Amino acid sequence: MEMSRIARESARPVARPADVRAALLPGHDLQRYIDALPIAAAVAAIVDGDPIDVAHNAAFSSLADNIADKDHLEELREALRRFALSHATADQFSWKEPGIGGRHFQVHLAPLTSRMHPDPLIMLTMIDRTTAVETERSLRSEMLHDSLTGLPNRVAFEEAIDAAIGDTAFANIAVLNVNLNRFSRVNESIGSLAGDELIITVARRMVSIMRAGDMLARLGGDEFGVLVRLVDGPGDALNVARRLQASLATPMRLSELEIRIDCAIGCALWHDKLPSSDEIIRHSQVALKRAKLSGQIEVYEPGEVGHARNRLSMETELRHALERDEIRLDFQPLIELDTGRVAGFEALARWSHPQRGEIQPADFIPVAEESGLILPLGRWAIDCAVRTLAGWDAAAGYELPVYVSVNVSPVQLARDHVAALVGDSLDRHGIGGGRLTLELTESSIIADPDRAARLLGDLKALACRIAMDDFGTGYSSLASLQKLPIDILKIDRQFIAAMHNDRDSTAIIRAILSLARALGMVTIAEGIEDQGAARTLAVLGCEIGQGFWFSRAIRSDAAFAFLMDAIHPHSAACG
Repeated sequence: MEMSRIARESARPVARPADVRAALLPGHDLQRYIDALPIAAAVAAIVDGDPIDVAHNAAFSSLADNIADKDHLEELREALRRFALSHATADQFSWKEPGIGGRHFQVHLAPLTSRMHPDPLIMLTMIDRTTAVETERSLRSEMLHDSLTGLPNRVAFEEAIDAAIGDTAFANIAVLNVNLNRFSRVNESIGSLAGDELIITVARRMVSIMRAGDMLARLGGDEFGVLVRLVDGPGDALNVARRLQASLATPMRLSELEIRIDCAIGCALWHDKLPSSDEIIRHSQVALKRAKLSGQIEVYEPGEVGHARNRLSMETELRHALERDEIRLDFQPLIELDTGRVAGFEALARWSHPQRGEIQPADFIPVAEESGLILPLGRWAIDCAVRTLAGWDAAAGYELPVYVSVNVSPVQLARDHVAALVGDSLDRHGIGGGRLTLELTESSIIADPDRAARLLGDLKALACRIAMDDFGTGYSSLASLQKLPIDILKIDRQFIAAMHNDRDSTAIIRAILSLARALGMVTIAEGIEDQGAARTLAVLGCEIGQGFWFSRAIRSDAAFAFLMDAIHPHSAACG
C-alpha cells in the first residue's frame, strides 16, 4: 500500500519507489523489520514535501483499509509534514479512529537516515491504547459520580462550575446548596439502609424537575448542589429552588413508613469577582446556614463571608479567652418594686479583650453557641455565680438574703447534664439550691417540652428556682406553663420600652401579670430605664424589676458593696 492512500486515493505519481526501497541501508531488509513489529508501523520518505510510502506492515495496512473516510488520515499526513520540517529527534501525539467505538492510538514519529538516499525518512508507529483509555475513562467516571445515587459528585460539580465560569456564553449562573431537614434523625430512626433508600428517592425526585442545561450533584451525606443557568435572570434560580421544595412535598413511602421530608436551600449568584467554584459554593453554604434558621430560601448577600470569617476568628479568640480567664461575670441587681429591697442579682458574662476592649454578649454568645464553646462557658458561669455568692456570704459573715440568677443557653440545655453540674457546684460551695435561679428562654423550653419537664424536675429536686426568660416573645401555651415547674416569668424588655407610648404593650403586660398571679408565679420586668416605668409596673402588680434605672451590671466586688449598702444604709454612710 502506498503512503499516499493515507490522505487520498488519487495521490500524485511517485517517480522512484523501487529506487527508494533499494537504496535504504544495504544489507538490511526494512520490510522484514517492519513486518516483525507487533504494532502498526510504516516508513515514509518525504519527497518534495509529501510523505511517500516506503514500507508498512499488515497491521498498518489493516488499520488504513478499515477507515472508510480517507480524509480522516490527513491528520497523519500533516503530522509527517510538520515533523519533517521541524527537524525534531522525536514526536508523539494521540489519534483516534473515526466513528463510535474507534480505537485510540499513541502515534510515535522518529527520523531514519540512509547513506544512499537524499530524501528524509520517517518511522511511524502506532500503539493501541484503547484499553488504557477506556479504563481511565471508567475510573474517571467513577471518580466523578456518587456511588449511591449515580449523580455527579462534588469534584464533578466544581469542574462543571469552573467550566461554566470560563464559558463566556454561559457565565451567568447560580449555585443552589440544598440540605435535607431532619435527615440525621430519620436515619437514626429507620437505619442506614433505609436512609440510603431515602436519599435515592430524594435524588430521583430532584432529577425529575431539572431543566435542560442545569446540573444536580450530590455533595455528600444529605447535601446536594444545583448549577443553574440563568437564562432569564436571577429569578431562574429561585424558580428552580421552589420546584425542588415542591418535589419533596409529597410524603415518601419506605417499607411500612410514610416519611415527609423537606429541605433548606441557600443560593449564590456568580459575578466576576468570584474566581473559582470554591468561592461560589462557599457563598451558597453561607446562605444555606441562614436558610436553616429562617425556614426560607436565602440568597447570599455581599459581605457575609467576611462576617463568617470574623465569627471564626472570634471563636478562636473566645477559646483562648476561656483558657486565660478573660471572661468574667458582672451582676445586675434585681429590685423589689414595692419595697426597693435587693432581691438578688442576675449574673451576666462579660468579655474584656486585651486589644479590642469590651466585647458585647450579643456578639460572642451566638459564636459560643454555634461553636459548642457555650458548654464550657455555661459550666463556668454556673460555678462562678455560686462561688461568688459563697464568697459574699463569707465576707458578710452570714448568709445573705439574696439569690443569684444564671442564664442557661438552649444549646447547653440540649447537650449538657445541667442538673448534675448544678448539684455538684452547690455541694462544693455550700450554697442551698433555693438561692440559685436558672433562666431558660421560652423557645428552649417549648422546643422539647418532655425533655424540659424532666430537666426542670431534676433542678427542682435540688430546690433551684426556674425562670422563663423573654416571656411574651415565643409561642408557649398555657398548657405548657401549667405543666412545667416554672417559678418566675420575666417580661421582655421590648414591652417595657414601649409601655408609655403603646397601649397594646401595656395590655400585654397586664395579661402576663394576671397569668402569673393565677399560676402562682413571680414576675420580673427587664429593661426599666426610668422612675415612671418602675412606678407603673409596681402599680400593675409586678414584683421585681431590673434595668439601668436601678443599676447596670457591675463587677462582683461593686455588687457586694451595692448589696451591703442596701442592707445597712446607715452603717455604710457612717463608715
